[in-house]
Amino acid sequence: MTRGRDEGAGAPPARQRALLAAVVAAIVAVSATIYVGVAADEGTERHDTVARGMGDVNGGGALNNPAAPVSTGTWVTSWTAAPVGGEPGTEPTGLAGRSVRNVVHTSAGGSGARVTLSNLYGQSPLTVSHASLAVSADPDTAQALADTMRRLTFAGRPSVVVPAGGEVTSDAVRIAVPHDGDVLITTYSPAESGPVTYHRHARQISYVAPGEHTRDTTGAAYTGRSKVWRYATALDVLSNEADGTVVVLGDSLTDGVTSTTGANTRWPDVLSDRLRSAVAAGRDVPRYSVVNAGISGNRVLADGLGRPAENPSGLHRFERDVLGRTNVRAVVVVLGINDILRTPGAADPEPIVAGLETLVRRAHGRGVRVIGATLMPFRGHRGYTEAREAVRQRINAEIRAGGVFDAVVDFDGAVRDPYDPGRLRGVYDSGDHLHLSDRGYVRMAKEFDPGVLEGGVPAEL
Repeated sequence: MTRGRDEGAGAPPARQRALLAAVVAAIVAVSATIYVGVAADEGTERHDTVARGMGDVNGGGALNNPAAPVSTGTWVTSWTAAPVGGEPGTEPTGLAGRSVRNVVHTSAGGSGARVTLSNLYGQSPLTVSHASLAVSADPDTAQALADTMRRLTFAGRPSVVVPAGGEVTSDAVRIAVPHDGDVLITTYSPAESGPVTYHRHARQISYVAPGEHTRDTTGAAYTGRSKVWRYATALDVLSNEADGTVVVLGDSLTDGVTSTTGANTRWPDVLSDRLRSAVAAGRDVPRYSVVNAGISGNRVLADGLGRPAENPSGLHRFERDVLGRTNVRAVVVVLGINDILRTPGAADPEPIVAGLETLVRRAHGRGVRVIGATLMPFRGHRGYTEAREAVRQRINAEIRAGGVFDAVVDFDGAVRDPYDPGRLRGVYDSGDHLHLSDRGYVRMAKEFDPGVLEGGVPAEL
């Protein structure tokens, strides 16, 4: 369904909707100003070093090295993890004296790569004295393919200090990154720097080793296992198979919290496979990577607690997690259910819809196309009430009417029980009547026609 001019039956007057959206935008702008002011007061100015050229094969070359062979392709984001907060238990010392090996799953492949590390929730500078990138030799171990091990550098140096509240992007290294494969991002921090910026629901086993083992290819030292991603927030690749990036902005249903660990059956993973298969089959659809910016519990309007806020709202993290990714061409928005479930009583649907419209305007300001999804049923979940179901139906009516997004994917229609539309179909239900099974996540991806990604929007000045 494409975005239309009519607001649909039962929609509020255009002047009222515009006024409400303006109020939401003003509140967000003021909050963002306060947020940035707090960060500046605490010395959290961001210091990025983003590579523009390729170093030597070990990652140690200077930027724009004229002796390096010319590499062709397009920079896109192949994997991402939205920072959620500070990892509990790491507040005093962080992970000083340990090597952290994150296992991440790629969307697009490429001939070069660079990594973004975050200290957003750190209260002191994070020193990374060693870092590496390699292709995984086995999805169930910390072992790397020996000939792919690359040392990462930052502005030509092997170490970097990431200020509290900041992030840094490594220099680019030449490495053959496979699509739909696993890559190892390893860091070592010699000094205390807690708390650790992390993503809680990785649905992937990563590893920890005592001491500095960033370039260990055997994985033997990595005896510690974890279910979270630490420090790493993005992997960009220089790709010949993708021309841009699609970011999926969502909550636990996008984060895939009930998907099988290590199976990569989150619905954006399956969508990535479908889009690549459609291109290979000769369909006239965009060649895009697909990356997952889901955070469990995320809402359109409200932040979590903390300073900076943990689990920031979709409105507050849109610049960071969507527009901040590399070569973004489209965003898929799957948010709103937590605004309903986490509001005492019955939420007002109009501010939620106005918040979604604010996201669309921000995306259009950067020429980014926006695909929105209907909210899926949750009858039987502990938070279900008839009043909340009525709110979901009203939001879905607004979305289906075509006046909110550039295009719409009807996930509600795809996964609901045809005999009880307020409930998930049994085979798609993980058991809690809100989150989906692996089969349900696959069904979501199948409902998504890659053709809706086609088309751009004029940048609004």
